[in-house]
Amino acid sequence: MSALVLVFANCDTQHWPLIEPLPSYGRGRERAGGRYMSFIHGDGLRDVVITGENGTIDGQGGVWWNMWRDGTLQFTRPNLIEFMHSRSIIISNVIFKNSPFWNIHPVYCSNVVIRYLTILAPADSPNTDGIDPDSSSSVCIEDSYISTGDDLVAVKSGWDEYGIAYGRPSKDITIRRVTGSSPFAGIAIGSETSGGIENILAEHIALYNMGIGINIKTNIGRGGFIRNITVSDVYMENVQKGIKIAGDVGDHPDDKFNPNALPVVKDITIKNVWGERVQQPGSIHGLTNSPFTGICLSNINLLTGTGQKSTPWQCGDVSGGAVKVSPWPCSELTTTHQTGACSIPF
Repeated sequence: MSALVLVFANCDTQHWPLIEPLPSYGRGRERAGGRYMSFIHGDGLRDVVITGENGTIDGQGGVWWNMWRDGTLQFTRPNLIEFMHSRSIIISNVIFKNSPFWNIHPVYCSNVVIRYLTILAPADSPNTDGIDPDSSSSVCIEDSYISTGDDLVAVKSGWDEYGIAYGRPSKDITIRRVTGSSPFAGIAIGSETSGGIENILAEHIALYNMGIGINIKTNIGRGGFIRNITVSDVYMENVQKGIKIAGDVGDHPDDKFNPNALPVVKDITIKNVWGERVQQPGSIHGLTNSPFTGICLSNINLLTGTGQKSTPWQCGDVSGGAVKVSPWPCSELTTTHQTGACSIPF
């Protein structure tokens, strides 16, 4: 018996149902106003299981991608799956493909397990993030393959003044044994981080043909915090940039954001990383009035391709430590051993 395929075909986009914007975003992520309801949508649910013997859920996203490309999109595209204000969710043993927008989006959720998935979309499909836990807690993402047109896993928590006002962080999230490829990032934090993000562990990650391997990103006006993040045991191959931590990434929902709402980024540990054919090892740029602190890099080797010259790290407004990092990072990360910045416990 062949595996079941659920296809969202012949979507009448003009009459697709609209729902309110998320309160932590204040408007649709792509367009002002409401947003198109996700293909599989739930609000206020408990004890939800979506599973199948590797059956396929196909979002047929091409028509939505084309509307985004040609400027005819009226509202924010639908996710493939979104659960809101829900808890005790299991999503497993399913193939997701061709999502119109983000694939799996648990928002304001808790106790979520996402495992044994394959998530597929063309490399040029816009904003087809794989899994985006958003203002959610106690989330486990594991044993999955993701190949999409945007970040494979991106942890978020709201957008500028709306996320600050809503004030719900993403926390206690584990990401492990995830493999994939994308022109964007493998493991991403942000850039929507206004509710705060803390206690994140990502480990045993394998990344191929990536834009950025590990990307922690925020912006002026976000406020909130990013803290106690550990990324370890990562292999990356054919990557444009190995590690990027930046305070100038992402757009704003409107011009009402507070330019004095500066994010606090601290206690970031990245260790046991091996990269081959990495064009640029990394960059870490904090904010002048809110430097990034406690950034620890240890046991990291990011190798260029044969015959290619290694380019240097780029840093600014950052402090921390580095141990056994090649190429050697910037001077702002002073040499340390088993004390100081590089002994931050998870």
